[in-house]
Amino acid sequence: MSSADVIWMNGELVPWEDAKVHVLTHGLHYGTGVFEGIRAYETERGTAVFRHREHLDRLRRSGELYYMELPYDVEALRSATH
Repeated sequence: MSSADVIWMNGELVPWEDAKVHVLTHGLHYGTGVFEGIRAYETERGTAVFRHREHLDRLRRSGELYYMELPYDVEALRSATH
């Protein structure tokens, strides 16, 4: 299974077909959420994520503005996405 076949959900990588959102999820009905677009580039030394920590810091701060408690710290998010 390649990394393109899985998605990070609830702290673990799961197959896309197993990633389900409950029908009563608040974000599904009301659009409550935060997101951050992160660019990655293929280089001679492998994949390089552009300003990874800065993006994750902004994501954390955005959550705080909406009083959303993020269950993962920036280092856990960095580790899971890099």
